Amino acid sequence: MIRGYPARASVKPGELLALHVSTDAARFRVWFYRWWDGAELMSRSEWQSGRFAPARGADEDWHWPRYEFAIPLAWPSSAYIAYLEEEGGLPFDIALTSAAALFVVRGRGGADLLYEIPLATFHAYNYSGEGCFYRNPPRSRSPPGARVSLLRPGGDIGGETWGAADYYDERSARQTFAHWDAPFIRWLAGEGYRMDFCLDSDIHQDAGLLARGYRLLLSVGHDEYWSEDARNHVEDFIGSGGNAAFFAANVCWWRIHYVDEGRAIVCHQGGPYGALDHWWPVTGVSRPEDALAGVSYRHGGGWWDGPRSTQGYVVQQADHWVFAGTGLENGDVFGATSSPPLVGYECDGAQLACMDGSDGGIRLAAQAWRNGTSASFVVLAASILDEGWQELPARSGLAAREGMHAATMGIYARKGTVFTAGTIDWAQVLATGHDPVVERITRNVMERLRTL
Repeated sequence: MIRGYPARASVKPGELLALHVSTDAARFRVWFYRWWDGAELMSRSEWQSGRFAPARGADEDWHWPRYEFAIPLAWPSSAYIAYLEEEGGLPFDIALTSAAALFVVRGRGGADLLYEIPLATFHAYNYSGEGCFYRNPPRSRSPPGARVSLLRPGGDIGGETWGAADYYDERSARQTFAHWDAPFIRWLAGEGYRMDFCLDSDIHQDAGLLARGYRLLLSVGHDEYWSEDARNHVEDFIGSGGNAAFFAANVCWWRIHYVDEGRAIVCHQGGPYGALDHWWPVTGVSRPEDALAGVSYRHGGGWWDGPRSTQGYVVQQADHWVFAGTGLENGDVFGATSSPPLVGYECDGAQLACMDGSDGGIRLAAQAWRNGTSASFVVLAASILDEGWQELPARSGLAAREGMHAATMGIYARKGTVFTAGTIDWAQVLATGHDPVVERITRNVMERLRTL
């Protein structure tokens, strides 16, 4: 078996990419694919002498043998996959659980769009080394919490991932690049968009990254783990007139700390005094995530196993530009019959007061603004979650399963404009090509916010 991981998963054109590889084969070579409108072969290395190294713990730097490859200056900014080929080994596939590593080539600025890949979230669920934030979490004393290494296989591709399989699509594991990012990027490529790519850690490390001419920051799928610096930099970008679109859910649910010069992350998710790295409660960070995306998972819910029941999104503001060209009217429903259901297995919501049974009208709760949601937030569409949902979280003043929980699509302005889809599975429905409403909304958001 062959496995590997990058020393740094984000590089610039002209820099060296260092891959750490362990194999019991005498030799291997690396095929470099750009993921764009599918997998585009960019180059292939010469045969390398194979060396074996043992696995280590989930919280350790694995210190595997190092191999260096020059990134050509002409390579465009994109997500790339290093496929590790042994003679007679596995064929290339976007959902490999070994023999592959993902990295991004960053751009030079000047593009309208910046696509962020949530590497920290992928590593939170990465079970390489028999541990992750959710099972056998290695402990950290300072800062307190669970600790996982970024220098081990997996975390996006090429490793074992913890969590339930997706009932609607078992071709790739949740919490991997293949599951959400790959189909959304392929759709963007088909639409002819030009963009730069980065990791969440790039936004954390580089306070000036978002100021390099970008108009729109894209977050897709599952973007759960954020450092305080990354959140500061994104909110500064929005406050300075930049725009953000979250075709995602469970956004900014946990705070993380980069440690060991960015080689590992730590998150405190529970203890006798509560979860110190929960963003919203006063016992945690006391900085509600609603202030970033307008919504929070605690007002939505989760349904991880088996088929889920949803009523789809009920339109609230049909005359808004987001719905232009859809033909929808207030009270109409969309996304109820898609596969997977558009309301994803995790979804975010705004705090809502009630839903009028006569016309389907929904109002924000008075305390929504006190809990972080912008006063300019507009509920575009919502889907009430019934009691069948496996988790309807607790929140300020309400125990678990109390009050109204709803997936909420919305938008607000704070110099810059922020759109949220409120669902984790938007990319999968978009990729089917069978839902013209989802496609039109996506185009509307992309076209408006990349030029606004």
